[in-house]
Amino acid sequence: MSRHRRRDTGCVASAPRCRHPRSLFGRLTLIWLLGLAVVLAVSSWIYLGERGRAARNTMFEHMALDVVTVVALMDSLPPTERQASLKRLERSHYRFVLAPLPEGKPLGEDFAHPAWLRLREGLAGRPMEMRAALAGDHRHPALYLGTRLADGSPFLVEAMAPVPTTPPARTLAAMAALVIGVILVTLLAVRIATRPLSRLAQAAEALGEDLDRPPLAEEGPVEVRRAAVAFNWMQTRLRGLFAERTRILAAVSHDLQTPLTRLRLRAELMDDETLRDKMLADLSAMQALVEEGLAYAGSTAAPKEAAILTDLDALVASLVADYTDAGQPVSLAGLNGYPVRTRPHTLRRLLGNLVDNALKFGGSAELVLDGADGVPAVVVRDRGPGIPEAELDKVFEPFYRLESSRNRETGGTGLGLAIARQLANALGAELILRNLADGGLEARVILPADLPAASA
Repeated sequence: MSRHRRRDTGCVASAPRCRHPRSLFGRLTLIWLLGLAVVLAVSSWIYLGERGRAARNTMFEHMALDVVTVVALMDSLPPTERQASLKRLERSHYRFVLAPLPEGKPLGEDFAHPAWLRLREGLAGRPMEMRAALAGDHRHPALYLGTRLADGSPFLVEAMAPVPTTPPARTLAAMAALVIGVILVTLLAVRIATRPLSRLAQAAEALGEDLDRPPLAEEGPVEVRRAAVAFNWMQTRLRGLFAERTRILAAVSHDLQTPLTRLRLRAELMDDETLRDKMLADLSAMQALVEEGLAYAGSTAAPKEAAILTDLDALVASLVADYTDAGQPVSLAGLNGYPVRTRPHTLRRLLGNLVDNALKFGGSAELVLDGADGVPAVVVRDRGPGIPEAELDKVFEPFYRLESSRNRETGGTGLGLAIARQLANALGAELILRNLADGGLEARVILPADLPAASA
């Protein structure tokens, strides 16, 4: 499978939008951040509640001392001077009025606030009553304390509920720094925890392209290390199995060469020309099958060729020139315009395979160089009958042939496009087949822009 296949973006393709992250990193980060948000919200709620409660208690304590002092002051002043003095003694959250208690909800005698106890102690012997009601503007709740002065005049304290205040700037800055710090630590911790799993997923994805890649580092948590050990053992086992398969196929194909040669010589000595021609045709088909089997075995092996900067235009032009010199109807159009990093011999084999396929089934081949959008690509087109749409993916399977051959006389072995796919994988390229609107088949080879300088 090509490394240019579509990556999983974390959303289901048919879904209109992502509802939750699908990666482990995203999910763990989301869980941590949601937990952090809940903890901070509860902590802030508790902090602000306690802060407001402490502010109210402090205000009531000061108010109790203030009330006792003001009552003593009013007792010492003549009635004509009291009102003017009360204006000067008005506070931000409460004020003093020479008036009786307004209508409201009375608070019971069991009211045990420390400020109330201090008032009862400081104003001992005086009648006191506390009521809760709306303030004079009838919009804000207020607490009223009524008592009497020494001469029997009513004395009222009106305390407004304190307006909630925002935390100081230093507190907000400290909370913001705490949130940012915890988020960064969370991202770092989750990244460290999930990085071994990401490396394991990348190694598994690259395994199909290069069995000789370096083994996976066996580090991280115990479970990840065990998975890495199992993965490395699997890679070693697969490498051995593929090597053994290649050796067996190569040995069988090689050993068949000798009896095929003897049979060809004996067939040449036959007197019956009709039978001799049929025998030679069958032997040629067997020879082609053996050669393509060897080619397929070689294409599945890991690439050993180093990737180098290559003049793609010159490479394709040289390939086309070789075919035209041999009298083959092969043409070239387009220009890539810049060098690409690739494995030139492997790329030449791939393009030659596609050109041979086009000549075999279409009678001619047209190569087009395309470097649009900085993505180098080589297109090989023919004017043959094409491939049914339902078969476009299946033709890449080894020994798979269409139910009715594209050319009844040259049916093929079913290995040509399988070899081409293996060579494309060795290049890290993407090989795409599509039928042309006016007839024929197009094979597009999209080369990678980031192929490593040397094979793994």
